Amino acid sequence: MNASAKVVIFILYSSAKTNNSRMIPKAFLNRRHILQIAAVSPFFVAACSKAQTQSDTPRSETLKSTSKAAQLITAARGQIGVTTTYDPAYTGLSYPGGDVPRGKGVCTDVVIRAYRDAFAIDLQKLVHEDMKANFALYPKIWGLRGTDRNIDHRRVPNLRVFLNRQGAKLPISRDAKDWQPGDLFTSMVGGRLPHIGIVSDRRAGNGNPLVIHNIGGGTQEEDILFAHELNGHFRWKLA
Repeated sequence: MNASAKVVIFILYSSAKTNNSRMIPKAFLNRRHILQIAAVSPFFVAACSKAQTQSDTPRSETLKSTSKAAQLITAARGQIGVTTTYDPAYTGLSYPGGDVPRGKGVCTDVVIRAYRDAFAIDLQKLVHEDMKANFALYPKIWGLRGTDRNIDHRRVPNLRVFLNRQGAKLPISRDAKDWQPGDLFTSMVGGRLPHIGIVSDRRAGNGNPLVIHNIGGGTQEEDILFAHELNGHFRWKLA
């Protein structure tokens, strides 16, 4: 299965999940449907390929980071070579502190694990509690009538709302100087698929900040910050 199919499947899992249905029926995700998904998503194949090839850009500079930013980046970079696949399957998690096996995950898991490893901050618990108390403020794009602590924190739109509510929002900029190590970005891959990652303390030879993320091939450090439409810039718990 190619990376684009996996990402689209994660969107389908997230979209189909309701209070009365724990996940898409297995029959829906047979090989024929996977191939159909991949076939109708050429825009994402191109986007993913572009993101992955940009990692070959020579790294010319390592920036100074605050102590907490360095901790967060170290925790994120420690996932490289450990999380080697993109697996969007809906999974029941323990609570609090729940996680899927570290060898797999999605883009949000990079952020969730980094904050948990660096600062013992549990986004699963924090997002669940905030959604439970303020459910009307969170996106309704999945048709849910209540919270789901297995998946809510693993959805980029929910993390955007949570970070906004935490006062972490910053202006969105395409100027590399406006991005600091440890910042979080959100973007729309191909204009449709939500994505998130952590800004590295390294810059590519072209001056762009590298980011640590999982866009389909496991956790990687790559030059893709400006490759897709940005819709979020956050700095959280780094002071």
